[in-house]
Amino acid sequence: MVRWRVLGLLVLASAIAYLFRINVSIAGTAMAADFGLSTAQLGLVLGAFAWSYGLLQIPAGILGEVGGARRVLGWGMAGWGVVTALMVLVPGPKLVPTAVSLGLLVAVRVVLGALQAPLYPLTSGSVISRWFPPSSWGLPNGLSTTGLTLGAAAAGPLLAWLIGALGWRVGLLVTAPLAVGVAGVWWWYYRDDPADHAGVSPAELVLIRSEGDSTPAGTSGLRAVLLNRDVLSITFSYFCINYVFYLFFNWFFYYLTEVRKLPSQVGGNFVGAQWIVGAITATLGGVLCDRLSARFGPRIGCGAVVGGSALLAAPFLVAGALTESPVAAVALLSVSFGFTQLPDAAYWTAAMRVAGPHAPAATGAMNTGGNVVGGVGALLVPLVAASFGWVVAISTGAIFAVLAAVPWLWIRTDRSMADQTR
Repeated sequence: MVRWRVLGLLVLASAIAYLFRINVSIAGTAMAADFGLSTAQLGLVLGAFAWSYGLLQIPAGILGEVGGARRVLGWGMAGWGVVTALMVLVPGPKLVPTAVSLGLLVAVRVVLGALQAPLYPLTSGSVISRWFPPSSWGLPNGLSTTGLTLGAAAAGPLLAWLIGALGWRVGLLVTAPLAVGVAGVWWWYYRDDPADHAGVSPAELVLIRSEGDSTPAGTSGLRAVLLNRDVLSITFSYFCINYVFYLFFNWFFYYLTEVRKLPSQVGGNFVGAQWIVGAITATLGGVLCDRLSARFGPRIGCGAVVGGSALLAAPFLVAGALTESPVAAVALLSVSFGFTQLPDAAYWTAAMRVAGPHAPAATGAMNTGGNVVGGVGALLVPLVAASFGWVVAISTGAIFAVLAAVPWLWIRTDRSMADQTR
């Protein structure tokens, strides 16, 4: 079936996208030593991606509506590789002052964030909504998240090995062609309208459109999206749960190697294990969302998956921070991380259901909230750690996890924006 091959390309793109996102987290210790960066300055570099990526989610969704996912994602993917190649050319302190190197590193990460911004608003709001019927949106969204977690899982041990063997510059450079390659395959195979794809049979097209043509509208409906209570509530919840996600994304490798004092390769392997747990739970979450929604309706189906996962993430996070054993800490923290990934498909499905034909704008709004928090956390976590210790810094995520569950008491994913205006 062509729609599953299209999804396979998105899963591959997600994996590669996260390889390029997490590379600075893995290379951070070596980069900080090379450039003479403090922990706070490294946090600034880490957070730069999240700020541009998060703030450009809505414009990226609208751009995708206008330009099409084939064109926008194709050029964006190719850009990931180019920008990564540019990063390794940033000069060190022997050639320029540290402030100049820091500014260039931040600029490169800002550009990478901008180029990756269209990926998930268009994955869910455009591609999945066009190529799959609404009753089956959960699993494709879950598998998309699985792709990113597998990419990050591979990145941990792979980059730790490459950087240890070749240095951080060459280690990052050799990964750059991956993005250009997947961009070429995407451009060759994908079509914005399933009816335009030569491989789509009449039977598959009927199945795709069996619950109505969910092709996004020609206008973004941005004002309606930003004024909708359910969209705003989903966005707030995603902001909170992704504080925990970015706590792991930005600081887990640093925490294991610099705080827990594990060897670099061991830390990379443990980071990989954490993401593998996330891959399993992300897929499970997509299946649970679809099945619970079919049995109890989308309001309970989405709400139970998100609310339950968020409430379970909190105690495992605190327990992992408190335990003295590094192995037990990794196990507990990995379970906590798994519970941040289990509800991801439900978030995207909920935003798509509420927004209907304006899904690209709504998913862009949601992902804005879910990623600007990465910029906040990249700076907040080391500041809290410096003042109160890493146990407190890690445990701040538990507060956000509990807050993420609260809005699902009133979020209505069983009605769309169009239904609310009738």
